[in-house]
Amino acid sequence: MARVVSVGEEIEKLREEIRRHEELYYVLDNPEISDLEYDTLLEQLKKLEQQHPDQITPDSPTQRVGGRPAEGFPEVVHRRPMLSLDNSYNIDELRAFDQRCRRLADGRRLDYVAELKIDGLSLALHYENQILVRGVTRGDGRIGEDVTQNARTIRSVPLKLREKGTASKRADLKSEISNLKATLEVRGEVFIPRKVFERINAEREAQDQPRFANPRNAAAGAIRQLDPRIVRSRKLDVFAYDLLAGERKPFATHWEALNWLESAGFRVSPERKVCHSIEEVIDFAGRIEAQRDELDYEIDGLVVKVNSTALQDEFGTTNKAPRWAIAYKYAARQAPTRVVSIVVQVGRTGALTPVANLEPVSLAGTTVSRATLHNPDEVKRLGVRIGDWVLIEKGGDVIPKVLKVIESKRTGDEKPFRMPKHCPVCGGEISKPEGEVVSRCIAADCPAQLKGRLLHFASRRAMRIEGLGESLVDQLVKSGKVRDAGDLYSLTLDDIASLERMAKKSGSNLLAQIEASKQRDLSNLIYALGLRHVGDRTATTLARQFGSLDALSKATVEELDDVPEIGLTVAESVRDWFDDEGNVELCKRLEAAGVRTSLEKSSEPTNETLAGKLFVLTGALAGFTRDEARAAIERRGGRATSSVSKKTDYVVAGEEAGSKLDKATELGVKVIDEAAFKKMLE
Repeated sequence: MARVVSVGEEIEKLREEIRRHEELYYVLDNPEISDLEYDTLLEQLKKLEQQHPDQITPDSPTQRVGGRPAEGFPEVVHRRPMLSLDNSYNIDELRAFDQRCRRLADGRRLDYVAELKIDGLSLALHYENQILVRGVTRGDGRIGEDVTQNARTIRSVPLKLREKGTASKRADLKSEISNLKATLEVRGEVFIPRKVFERINAEREAQDQPRFANPRNAAAGAIRQLDPRIVRSRKLDVFAYDLLAGERKPFATHWEALNWLESAGFRVSPERKVCHSIEEVIDFAGRIEAQRDELDYEIDGLVVKVNSTALQDEFGTTNKAPRWAIAYKYAARQAPTRVVSIVVQVGRTGALTPVANLEPVSLAGTTVSRATLHNPDEVKRLGVRIGDWVLIEKGGDVIPKVLKVIESKRTGDEKPFRMPKHCPVCGGEISKPEGEVVSRCIAADCPAQLKGRLLHFASRRAMRIEGLGESLVDQLVKSGKVRDAGDLYSLTLDDIASLERMAKKSGSNLLAQIEASKQRDLSNLIYALGLRHVGDRTATTLARQFGSLDALSKATVEELDDVPEIGLTVAESVRDWFDDEGNVELCKRLEAAGVRTSLEKSSEPTNETLAGKLFVLTGALAGFTRDEARAAIERRGGRATSSVSKKTDYVVAGEEAGSKLDKATELGVKVIDEAAFKKMLE
């Protein structure tokens, strides 16, 4: 008979689990669960303690702010505690926060400031007579770590504050730095930009070191390095979010404080807004979430604060969080789940990719049941086994991936995964070229490769054949009606209507899409053919350089290698593809079917009026999709990139342009609207 667990034992077990996750998150920078799951555990404990107040102890996780400081640095007591924030995960909870604030305001005017919630770690910077004297981590909210030497390596941390702000932007401020107390504390969020994070992980991989799970862990690990030179190499950044003079807030509003911080030399999140109602906050939250993947740093939501500092002081705090602020969290992008099985997929180039089938888990607003494991080397690096609990991540349109194995959850029943010795689809021979990490099926008639090639051929950046999806391609291949892309152009209405779940109307629509694809640009066709190492940008370069598929097919390796942006690897790959008789025959059949194979037949302009010009697109354009605008730029010799820099010539700003517009203004890059962009194209 099973022993009955007492309430006290249940509470203590829950506390121990929370303490373990606090240790993993705050001290070891190696979390096993998402923030939402941690918050759920803490809420369970709070409810049990509320029901049984006699069980509350001073060392309970509910009685303090966060985890203890990591060892290795001197401890510093914060002048004013660095409290954490209460979280909200949906609009109703955000509105409930507004109702509480309005009750406390008792009819007085109430505005909010909405800022990005950077996924990093908090840092307090102390200034005396405008000179940086100390940098302190948040620690447990009451006691932090002195990391001054590391803070000094962060280029966005001013070593000396500016004397005054820029008059044109700061004329409305009530005070300048000379009027503030000599002792100031600036609080900010330390983070690692996405591009830097990718570089760091690539370097760690090359050195046989484990990859960081996310930018926050990388930033937390960096700020605690004992060698400041290592910290400097991580290129940390900081967005300032609060200002204290002594222990008080020197401005009447939080918005003024943010503007003053910017004028004093700090980076402040460019995406921020004064909102006069909670509905404005909700609208702002939706706009930022839509632009989330355009940002060069990770965010996990918004921070919403009462703007009036007098009301902030009046509302006060609980023992854990301020009553005048709340974090609105976006849908989680990391979550733990279990690996049910590992299967091997075969792509259009014959590449064998291990994929983990997972217990379904909700992540970033969708249900995830599969995640790529990339290649056998990655499986080995992760050490993942069938039955393992793993932490997975999903960002933007990126396919979910496994970040790490949660080894503490292993039971001993997990089974190792082994790559197959033959193609799992056709049984053909597998080859792994020297120097490559990917194994490939080399069977020319492998149906999995054919399906992959057809789906790629019909994809958005290739021939854009709407309606030709995975299920239909599978039927066309199995029925033998399509053996390569050329066969698509000889399909009849009866061929399509005879397939499962296809009728004459849907068949007619598909045939119309196939017919329309004949008029796609030469660059679309080159990309659609699926040559190794030839992406859509390279396809555009080849189309402009050679002008026709026939001319490209006759180019030598030397001629290809001489083309700007085309290296020897791409040149050899292109030549190898056209040396295959089957590929040459496919090109002839496509041309015979009426597919455009040269630029000369295009009615689109092919001048070089934008040659050498670098564009960045941001926001929604009324007359173009993002791909259409990019293609129009490239047809005229220009280039479209995703990030703004000093090398950018023009930023084309549409409706609801995001942080790229602010970056352009900051760097002095010319910004044009859609009307000016159209005129430029004409």
